[in-house]
Amino acid sequence: MLKNEKAIVVFSGGQDSTTCLFWALKQFKEVEVVTFDYNQRHSLEIECAKNIANELGVKHHILDMALLNQLAPNALTRSDIEVTDGGEGELPSTFVPGRNLLFLTFAGVLARQVGAKHLVTGVCETDFSGYPDCRDIFIKSLNVTLNLSMDDNFVIHTPLMWINKAQTWALADELGALEFVREKTLTCYNGVIADGCGECPACVLRKRGLEDFLNGRF
Repeated sequence: MLKNEKAIVVFSGGQDSTTCLFWALKQFKEVEVVTFDYNQRHSLEIECAKNIANELGVKHHILDMALLNQLAPNALTRSDIEVTDGGEGELPSTFVPGRNLLFLTFAGVLARQVGAKHLVTGVCETDFSGYPDCRDIFIKSLNVTLNLSMDDNFVIHTPLMWINKAQTWALADELGALEFVREKTLTCYNGVIADGCGECPACVLRKRGLEDFLNGRF
């Protein structure tokens, strides 16, 4: 059924969203991607997303979300804010309040304009950084809200929701995209493509997941 339908992938050019893009290309007849420019710390992220979309031959939308930068200063948008993990019940400094809420809402508006009924996002509750907008309950709630707000029937897909990073690498491998994802994506908070800096929280999680996958621990 899905092979006859169209999807929009929320796309950053990172490991998770690129794996989701490969997943979507297997699931849907037509796929487009949308990247949000919110003056993030590393503009290379957008260039990386452009390059991947171009190489895979998918239509790429880039939407200006600069207001999010103004409203929600954090370590992903300010070079003078240190990247830190959350501790003692606090959220990490990389949490951007409202990001997934706004991204998926605007992706839904775009989907309505281009005739897509499916939205795909790489959020994950199993192996995440404590972001509340990556939880399954939030996605389900927003899905209902989107449908009510536009009197439509969108479906938000979260292929990574219940798998860890090692299993995400395994999924990329199953999709024939392991080396592509490893070499051409940008996950690093310090803006280093592929395997990254190896030290920031995103790189540590990515590296540990890859090592677990390669050693069969998943």
